[in-house]
Amino acid sequence: MTQVHDPRRRQIGLAAVSSMALGAFGTAQAQSAWPAAKPIRMIVNFPAGGSPDLVARAVSSTVSQALGQQIVVDNRGGAGGIIGSDLAAKSAPDGYTILCSSGSGAAIVPYVTPKMPFDHDKDLTPVAAGARLQLFLVVRSDAPYKTFAEFIAFAKGNPGKLSYGSPGNGTSPHIAGEMLKSQAGIFTLHIPYRGSGAALQDLLGGNVDYLLDPGIAFSHVRSGRLRLLAVTSPQRLSMFPDAPTLNELGLKNFDAGTSHGFWAPAGTPAAIVDRLNREINRALMLPSAVESIRGIGAEPTPMSPAEFGAVTKADARRFAQIIKERKIVHD
Repeated sequence: MTQVHDPRRRQIGLAAVSSMALGAFGTAQAQSAWPAAKPIRMIVNFPAGGSPDLVARAVSSTVSQALGQQIVVDNRGGAGGIIGSDLAAKSAPDGYTILCSSGSGAAIVPYVTPKMPFDHDKDLTPVAAGARLQLFLVVRSDAPYKTFAEFIAFAKGNPGKLSYGSPGNGTSPHIAGEMLKSQAGIFTLHIPYRGSGAALQDLLGGNVDYLLDPGIAFSHVRSGRLRLLAVTSPQRLSMFPDAPTLNELGLKNFDAGTSHGFWAPAGTPAAIVDRLNREINRALMLPSAVESIRGIGAEPTPMSPAEFGAVTKADARRFAQIIKERKIVHD
């Protein structure tokens, strides 16, 4: 069959190719111009004063200067971090929304919540690790127990009398509290709060008896209002070299560490994720950030996005055993 040449068809084809090229150019241009359109919102999924908030603020100013655009820290606490994470997960993947999440928000809460409003693995992408946090078993200085052994003896002699606070159901201090109860063979009550700051205030006020503190109680330990009985890290920490680990005290292989870090909505361009990763990692190494993060007993942990994602998955596997054993479900 003889084909009939139609100049209009060629014009239409050229127009389509030209449109596609312009679209690709426009997308690339928009990405290369980022962040030029508006301020960047850094959602923190716990209230101000908690450890995720401290990690976010340790780097936000430096990253803002490096990017030449304002970063606005937006605290959206509640539901063990779900409220803030959900908001971030459902934001536009354009580089103008970042989530700073607690380690539990990524490694624990999604696995203990029957009806998550989003899929953490599918709807968020790892950007950068912020800090590796450990927990600290603290009690009031006027408590009748002065050592960990006395604390356990008191708890065993008074089942159900002691209570501990946490930043919320499914958070790492909650899971660590259940790990402690399981391995030590004690029964105490769990009181969830909307953030670690509120739990700390109720410990100081006498409304709960102990905390697995994520590092915000140190000033009260140093002032003598609180007593540090033990740390949950595998090894002793340089800032409290005299504080024994729970592993030393007989709770074998006890490790409640988690990694606070930064996430972006899934679909955020890889070039933006990589730029954020570079700038956050640089900020983490500045003396001011190191001092701030070590002030809560944590260590800055620069990583690639892939490394951070792998660490989070490893933490989730480690906590899975106690979650299953204690039948922990997030309300």
